[in-house]
Amino acid sequence: MEHARSFIAGQYYTAAGMPLSPVFNPATGAQIGQVDIIHAAGLDAALLAASSGFESWRRTSAYERGRILQAAASLIRERKEAIGRLMTLEQGKPLAEAIGEVATSADNIEWMAQEATRAYGRLLVPRTAGITQAVQREPIGPVASFCPWNFPALTPARKIAGALAAGCSLILKPSEETPFTAAHIVRAFIDAGVPAGVLNLVYGKSRQVSAHLIASPVIRKISFTGSTAVGKELLALAAQGVKRATMELGGHAPVVVFDDVDPVAAARQAVIAKFRNAGQVCTSPTRFYVQAGIYPQFLEAFVAAARAIQVGDGMDPASQMGPLANGRRVDAMELLVADAVKHGARLECGGSRHEGAGHFFAPTVLSGVPESARIMYEEPFGPVVPLAPFDTFEEVLGRVNALPFGLAAYVMTRSLARASAMSDALEAGMVAVNHYTVSTPASPFGGVKESGYGSEGGIEGLDAYLTSKTVTQRVAGADLQPA
Repeated sequence: MEHARSFIAGQYYTAAGMPLSPVFNPATGAQIGQVDIIHAAGLDAALLAASSGFESWRRTSAYERGRILQAAASLIRERKEAIGRLMTLEQGKPLAEAIGEVATSADNIEWMAQEATRAYGRLLVPRTAGITQAVQREPIGPVASFCPWNFPALTPARKIAGALAAGCSLILKPSEETPFTAAHIVRAFIDAGVPAGVLNLVYGKSRQVSAHLIASPVIRKISFTGSTAVGKELLALAAQGVKRATMELGGHAPVVVFDDVDPVAAARQAVIAKFRNAGQVCTSPTRFYVQAGIYPQFLEAFVAAARAIQVGDGMDPASQMGPLANGRRVDAMELLVADAVKHGARLECGGSRHEGAGHFFAPTVLSGVPESARIMYEEPFGPVVPLAPFDTFEEVLGRVNALPFGLAAYVMTRSLARASAMSDALEAGMVAVNHYTVSTPASPFGGVKESGYGSEGGIEGLDAYLTSKTVTQRVAGADLQPA
């Protein structure tokens, strides 16, 4: 039985009267631990710690900050099997996926450790003799970060690494449904030498925690990964204090498959990408548009591969897809499937929850799905796939760009001209051609339209935590002339 506690000012926070929230294994329904739910006094303690921690950490050299982040990445790699096991128990994804996520988290931290020393400013050409002008890059201040349950290692790691590399302090608020993975990621940073108050961890009721932290004058930036609806609420709170924000919000990634590709190979590749983490991925390929000439072959191969997926407990090496993270997602899948069938879609496979314990839902494929079905304009965030045919480039482009979301998009084609044209025309923050990897430590991760703004990862991920200051100085003894 794990017990997650908030971590504030270099120590675990305990106080009388804090309620406990149980944590369940989504594969079995068994309770595997509990988490303390912090109160207002605890959040005030975290704010005080972050304020104090920022004043010391901002004066720590970028090279020392980078060294500590490198050490944290090394510790996470050493502990990846243990952290991955906890992740599978609390989130459900297969153990190999969980361990891979932890390893990727370390890669992202390592990138930011190196990037810490590259927060370059610049010299300006002065307009007046005897004047020097420079632009300095400085940490924006204490940050409040909010993370979801689907990637409980990678999402916190990105936010921690970017903030700390820039010289900011951080209050991290992960999901209470997956608290243990984040606790171990934070523990690695503390063991690597992050000073007290620089990195703080709180668990609590989301609306109360976000409202309390964002309203505080201590917090100068927020970073949120989650739904568009919640993101809009947090942005409204941030606007009251004119606070910077990085928002990675909902998506509904289209996949456009042109008729010059091998339909069987393309379908098998797509199934692997789609059912990763049971489809609970913000960049998951979720709307498949297949050109009419190969639509029947693609559909047949896709359905066959989906039916072959082994669904089970993530701790079982034979399992290729685990449970959904909670019962809410299972209910949502049933509603989406029923609505699609009602609108004329054909249920090719799956479509129902598994009997017995756990939040299991069968890999589901829907064909001939009209644009009026909810699943074509609402992000499924689960193992349900709608497929629809198209005829022309212009037709499909209008359909894929019609939604207010623009996080990721995918194109399958052998034509260089077609690939370039689609890459330019797709309204998305990330586009992948002939594969499904849109995120690396060196690349910016973020969307457009209602999928958010700002980026994590790459040089943009460091820039998100920096602000610019122009310094104009008269050279001593210079005869200053008016500009």
